[in-house]
Amino acid sequence: MRHPHLAVSISGHGFGHVAQTAPILNLLHERMPQLQLTVRSNVPVAHLRSRIRAPFTHLPSEGDIGMVMSSALDVRVEESRAAYRAFHTGWDARVQSEARLLRELGADVAFSNVGYLPLAGAQLAGIANAALCSLNWFDIYHHYIRDDDIAAQIHTCYAASDAFLRTTPGMAMDTLPNLIPVAPIAAIGENRRDELVRHLGLSKDEKLVLVSMGGIASRLPMENWPRIDGVRWLVQDSWQVVHPDAIVLESLPMDFSDLLASSDALLSKPGYGSFVEAACSGVPVLYVDRPDWPETPALVEWLQRRGACCEVSRVQLERGEIQHPLFELLETCLPTPPLPNGTVQAAEWLLDRLSPSG
Repeated sequence: MRHPHLAVSISGHGFGHVAQTAPILNLLHERMPQLQLTVRSNVPVAHLRSRIRAPFTHLPSEGDIGMVMSSALDVRVEESRAAYRAFHTGWDARVQSEARLLRELGADVAFSNVGYLPLAGAQLAGIANAALCSLNWFDIYHHYIRDDDIAAQIHTCYAASDAFLRTTPGMAMDTLPNLIPVAPIAAIGENRRDELVRHLGLSKDEKLVLVSMGGIASRLPMENWPRIDGVRWLVQDSWQVVHPDAIVLESLPMDFSDLLASSDALLSKPGYGSFVEAACSGVPVLYVDRPDWPETPALVEWLQRRGACCEVSRVQLERGEIQHPLFELLETCLPTPPLPNGTVQAAEWLLDRLSPSG
């Protein structure tokens, strides 16, 4: 008997796209264990498998450009413009190739976060298709570049999909006629703070701050930061930080979601995965502003209402001059954490299309 097949495309532009998609795929696997999954992404496979518990076949993907970045905060506009022009050269042939691949895979539904080429290919192949994200590349591209021909091609891919499931929080996307808002999506870890304190040999008064700038190559100059009495930093190994209060997070016996839920605060940039997982885990966020990124206002406004956060300047962050805002944040009274009910909403939309009667 042939099993339903979902072809999933996940943008490699940071880890927020994985954070939004993985909980849905995990729930789909619980609800439909026979579901065949193909995940197409340029995100490192190790990160995909750390987040996606469902078995899947992996294929590399070039479903979107995103934006060319020089750091987690800085967009390289002219290089992005050139990349988009190259990507859209021979566009019709590219879409035909994508449609052929989806047919060869035997995909019943194409699901994209948030590359638009897979949507265009599915539409040409007559395959059900949907996008899910807090942003779309039409709005991002138009904000920075405003090339009408390319923007129109991108917009058509999104607008012609069966649905664009816009996560909360998210950009307005008021030009899309097929928009379906869904609630927040997040993987909520277990608070294992007591276990973490014992493992590290810390006093219960010490504060643990998880530092994460998303999946885009970037690091903070933490080796130059002054020490803050009673504060320890959980930092990824690839940064190679030499600081007496830095702890390599990969050395700890728990996954990222549990570490976040066990921390006193998160230090980050505005990003969907970071903000929503922190809010849903009841963890306050110290963030550096990202004023030119069009998604930022929606994320910050939501976190101010549904969580606890405090902004620091880029100069403060680079110098490590964050003691006052951090301690002020740690004294904030946290609201009741929001529930990530968007996971169920998105999964049920997909199940309706994947089930034999769908």
